[in-house]
Amino acid sequence: MRKQSLLFMAVLAIPALLLASSPKMELSWKNPDYKGAGVFKNILVLALNGKVENRAEFEDELTAAITRPGVQATQSYVFLPRPNSTPIDIKDLKEVIQEQNFDAIVVSRLTKAEIKTTYVPGEVYTPLPEYGNFAAFYGFVTPEIYTPGYLEKEKIARVETNFYATAKTNGQLVWTGTTNAFDANSAMKAIKDLVKITIKELEKNAVLPPKS
Repeated sequence: MRKQSLLFMAVLAIPALLLASSPKMELSWKNPDYKGAGVFKNILVLALNGKVENRAEFEDELTAAITRPGVQATQSYVFLPRPNSTPIDIKDLKEVIQEQNFDAIVVSRLTKAEIKTTYVPGEVYTPLPEYGNFAAFYGFVTPEIYTPGYLEKEKIARVETNFYATAKTNGQLVWTGTTNAFDANSAMKAIKDLVKITIKELEKNAVLPPKS
């Protein structure tokens, strides 16, 4: 009876073990309608949600990884400090982008682990219409990600990252990527892994030049 119970518990644990892996890019898609030319030279890095310290660490790590000869990046908290569960006013964000002459913004957000990706290998992927420009995307996700206490107790998470060109008033989607559901218990390790796979995809899709 004891052996059967142990076996049953082991079987139940298998899906959790498979789910709680390290971050991997499950979806990577570059917008074929984006016709901009040249290298992005001044990029704003924005982590939308999560704890303050984790947002800051993520922005620091991603900023350092993006920066290379001819390309500079800056953390959003330099211009727009905010406590937990506090959204940024889109007007303030647009003003910062304009005043600091940012030609792109890369924005990442935590999503609930149970949300499933719409990507199916071998088929054409089309993001939701709201993802087409940054202003629409921000308005679409803000009510969800800033719900009080959202993701405070999550142990498993996904991260979605979007890269927008800012030449147009509301921004235009250049690239989007979504991770698998991964183990988020060790925030610092997850952040470093997330940055590594994100940069790899941005370089692979020629959104960023190779780092020499």
